[in-house]
Amino acid sequence: MELRGTVSSGLGRAQVFMAQEHYQSQFKEILGRDVWPGTLNVQVSGEHFSKYVALRNCSGIDTLDIGPEIKVQSESIDVSGINALRVRGFLREGRSFGGATAFLATLSNGDSSEGVECAILIPDLTRHIDVVEVISVEYLREKLNLNDGDDVTLIAR
Repeated sequence: MELRGTVSSGLGRAQVFMAQEHYQSQFKEILGRDVWPGTLNVQVSGEHFSKYVALRNCSGIDTLDIGPEIKVQSESIDVSGINALRVRGFLREGRSFGGATAFLATLSNGDSSEGVECAILIPDLTRHIDVVEVISVEYLREKLNLNDGDDVTLIAR
């Protein structure tokens, strides 16, 4: 599945979660190495938003907050060949850290024919509706020379 979108700045809160050892050990199982302690945010729209909603549905995330047109479009998208990988949440010092679903992917920009291995991360609890969070062992902004507003392509598998 191909998702195209635009790099955007986040709230800077992902670092707190990404640095947690409980998550890092699971991300290491998914991507083979320690993961960069942050996410790359990719805003999607149109048909690519519908595809992202299909992934959200696959991960069990409630999508009642989207319009009926997008809901119908997303339900017709086949995600059966894409492997959902569960990231377990945990409780630490009385604070709950929620789970997530990861989908292996490759990220590329318009300047590079070579993609970077990554994963689309869909947290169980998120404020984002049309923003894809991407994790990688690489610092993606630096690796692909990305800035806010740059177009990127994700291939989920």
